[in-house]
Amino acid sequence: MTGLPPDVEAYSRSPEFDQDTLPAALRRQHSTKPGTWGLIHVLEGKLVYRIYEPPSETVLEPGTRGVVRPEQLHEVEPASAPMRMYVEFYAARGTWSRSSARSLSRDR
Repeated sequence: MTGLPPDVEAYSRSPEFDQDTLPAALRRQHSTKPGTWGLIHVLEGKLVYRIYEPPSETVLEPGTRGVVRPEQLHEVEPASAPMRMYVEFYAARGTWSRSSARSLSRDR
């Protein structure tokens, strides 16, 4: 899939990370929660985006976003320095509330 489904809306986003602050949790295999989509935005440099099922590897750079499907195992790794990126989180309209919206912290 190259884009998000039409019935989802953004509800949260991570802080901006660089090659030094990208959390270890994002550098190893992890997934989003059920019903949660991710959209990886690279602001500067390059980032390797690996999906485990089906296996694929893509180099993301400014203008090329990575779509993460709900519960899809994946990881990211800086492919250049400097590198800056963030992730936006999406869910079906009406399925999230402001109290359940989360922000990814640097210590994860």
